Amino acid sequence: MTTQTHFDSGCRACPRLAQFLDGVKAEHPDYHAAPVAPFGDAAARLLIVGLAPGMHGANATGRPFTGDYAGILLYRTLYDLGFASAPESRARDDGLQLRDCRITNAVKCLPPQNKPQTTEIRACNGYLAAELKDLPAGAVVLALGRIAHDAVLRALGCKLSAYRFAHAAEHRLDDGRWLLDSYHCSRYNTQTRRLTESMFQAVVARARGLLPA
Repeated sequence: MTTQTHFDSGCRACPRLAQFLDGVKAEHPDYHAAPVAPFGDAAARLLIVGLAPGMHGANATGRPFTGDYAGILLYRTLYDLGFASAPESRARDDGLQLRDCRITNAVKCLPPQNKPQTTEIRACNGYLAAELKDLPAGAVVLALGRIAHDAVLRALGCKLSAYRFAHAAEHRLDDGRWLLDSYHCSRYNTQTRRLTESMFQAVVARARGLLPA
């Protein structure tokens, strides 16, 4: 995708995803079941990049990480570190606001089994590129998981092999901004203790510390 727009609520560029969302909407008429827009401060210096909307989370509510297990740890951590006005994201109209932080996904539509195909990740990369282009100098990008990490690098035109993904890894980009990595705050990762609450809080706190005063 060559678009330099940030988001297209009517995008149907990926036939598999469009067809899948049609089926989800038929089964759950009250679900958002469409591309999920980024959420947060338009002038944010911290951009958090997840994988894709969850079936009964963002895909249902229309807000990233809202209504699913992964959002519990994410929004509580953002609140504890001063990025969010409340510790829980319940719905798009709950009044929660993000401060100096925005949340987006590498893929804006729900994929079957939460597994987007490579062509779908690439098709959505132009939207992410537009978001990254607008980040100010000294900004920090926090990638949740390997797919998000690679999507950020691809959107920036960086060589993937030059920036290895690892939890808590810090990458100074050529433009002076930072890319930080974290394991995704998914139910699986937290319940298996691959990612603990303290591990995640430490990464987000590091992102806070890297932002210019």
